[in-house]
Amino acid sequence: MQWFGKGSGNVDDRRGMSGGAIGGGVGIVIVIIGLFFGKDLSGVVSQLPVQGGTVQEGKKGDPQDAEGKFVDGVLESTNQVWAQQFEQQGKSYEEPVLVLFSNSVQSACGNASAAVGPFYCPGDHKVYIDLSFYQELKDRFGAAGDFAQAYVIAHEVGHHIQNLMGISDKLDRARGQLSEKEYNKLSVKLELQADFFAGVWAHHAQNLKDFKLDEGDVEEALNAANAIGDDKLQKQAQGEVTPDAFTHGTSAQRMYWFKKGFETGDINQGDTFSSTQL
Repeated sequence: MQWFGKGSGNVDDRRGMSGGAIGGGVGIVIVIIGLFFGKDLSGVVSQLPVQGGTVQEGKKGDPQDAEGKFVDGVLESTNQVWAQQFEQQGKSYEEPVLVLFSNSVQSACGNASAAVGPFYCPGDHKVYIDLSFYQELKDRFGAAGDFAQAYVIAHEVGHHIQNLMGISDKLDRARGQLSEKEYNKLSVKLELQADFFAGVWAHHAQNLKDFKLDEGDVEEALNAANAIGDDKLQKQAQGEVTPDAFTHGTSAQRMYWFKKGFETGDINQGDTFSSTQL
């Protein structure tokens, strides 16, 4: 992919800052799960209760390094696409902030280690990523390419869309009314919908004047979705597949929903909660 436009101006660059250690038993559990199944556990962090306290912010604005500029450009492309989508529904879009960090970070959802991977915190409307995740995505999971990296950002922004639309709140309210098994199924559907929204972004980004898809880009995103499917990660980690322990959906499910979003570009076709395609 190629981005010819300006940055978003919504980056909080905390790289090199001390983010603090993981706090509390929940954080420790998340890190252990992250190390066992792979890093992309954004949904787990996104559903943590909001924590109090003051968060130390970093350098605001547009990064000047190549990696920072790239993710900033991806963020700006998502801002433009979703502003258009919300405007069509008579709503205004609230742009999220992208936090770049190293090793660990403090958010409104608590402290998180880089082992958690990229995540979205609904408490502060921010997307968090340690850019070293991209190296692991390439080396450990075989999902290389700039569009695979863009897909990761677009997926987390998908959680922001769910937050703005009230979908995340509905899931949170259901938490105490369902068994752990049933709630986990809903959590997986939430993640698959974020994949769908990432596909919707890719569909409409093609029409932006500052954006260009290169040959093979969509395949890179599908390869990434395939590489970090729960069934594949579990098979690699423990030699067997345990559906009740899924967090994001199978490789086939993740690819299906991203592809559906990309092919239709229709936000109304992303009801993963009612769909039987799971």
